[in-house]
This record gives sequence, C-alpha cells and structure tokens, in this order.
Amino acid sequence: MNFNRQPSIAQALLQIKAVGFSPLKPITFKSGLRSPVYVDNRRLPFHPAQWQTVLHGFRALIEEKDLAFDALAGIAVGGVPHSSALGYILHKPSLFIRKESKGYGQQKMIEGGDVKGLRVLLVEDLVTTGSSALVGVEALRAEGAIVTDILSIVTYGFAEAEIAFANAHVTLHTLVPFRKILAEALALGQFDAAQAAVIEDWFTQPQGWAERHQL
Repeated sequence: MNFNRQPSIAQALLQIKAVGFSPLKPITFKSGLRSPVYVDNRRLPFHPAQWQTVLHGFRALIEEKDLAFDALAGIAVGGVPHSSALGYILHKPSLFIRKESKGYGQQKMIEGGDVKGLRVLLVEDLVTTGSSALVGVEALRAEGAIVTDILSIVTYGFAEAEIAFANAHVTLHTLVPFRKILAEALALGQFDAAQAAVIEDWFTQPQGWAERHQL
C-alpha cells in the first residue's frame, strides 16, 4: 500500500474514536490478552465520510496488489459491512461467514451463495492473532473456495498472526498497521509520551504486560 495513504486511514479512525487508549483500565481480548489499546471499526458505518476513506483505501489496495477474485466475504460481524459495501462498489458478489454454524435449518457457516470453485477475497476489520480470519479461510476452503488473500483495515502486527497466515498459505494485506495509528495519535496529542511508553511496552511483549504494570 502507498505509505502516503496510511495517515489518512489512521486519522479517519482517530476522528471517529474507533481507536481508544486506556493504559490504566486495560481491556481484555477474546484470547485473554489484556491491552491498553483497542480498535472498534464497527463505528465506521455510522460515519460515512471516514468509511468512504477506508473503502476507497481497500479499492486502491486491491488494484495495487493486483488481487484477482470472484467474490468477497466478511467475517461476522465486524468484517461484513465492509465486504458488503466493497462488493457493491466493485460489482462483485459478497458473502458473510458466521463464526460458527447456526444450530438450526441448514446449519450453514457461509451465507449468500455457492462458493465452490470461486476465488474468494476475505475481509476483516481487525487482525489480532489471526484466529477469526483463519476460521473463515477454513470454512471457505471446506466448501471448495480458493482463498489466498485477506484484507484488513488494521493489524496489530503480532508475529503469532504472521506465522499462522504463513502456515495457512494466505497473505494479509492491511490498510494501516496499528503502530502508524499510534504515531498519528501521538502527533495529534491524543496521548502523552508516558502513555506512549506504556503502550510501546505492550507491543514489545504483550504477554504479561498487565502483570508487569500491576493492572
């Protein structure tokens, strides 16, 4: 991705408070990891101007990487609005993937249409460990789809996710890494140097961060 566009994406997310910093009151991720920062990209559809910035960023990223695909798919619930809107813009079919199959009816994980033989581009709003995205990859492949690439608005850039994607033979394409958002937030005065140091310590070694800071 063109680096010059990353500040625009970062600023759009900061403008709508999709990124929060709470070093003294850490949040707990699904994985159990505690963090002084969070991303809530589900706020984007409520802010059309900033959402347009993200969607146009996705479109440009697809063109830059020359990604070939027949359909888009979003992971419920965070990725679905973005995959749906992007499908509309690009005139491509769009699907959504449940985190687990529903316990009634046809018990589908994939909703929208038959993916057998289709090259599907997966869309996520945020990548932490990569586990949610890989559930989607496995579900699509189980139905005969070809999945080699994932789009994400933000990634934390953890080595755990990079290794998991490499093992699954998929490539992650991200609009903006979280470190760039942090740099923009610091430049805008949204947190001070002391808070930045606490957050940087979390990035360096997220496991055990809360214990080190007695939180």
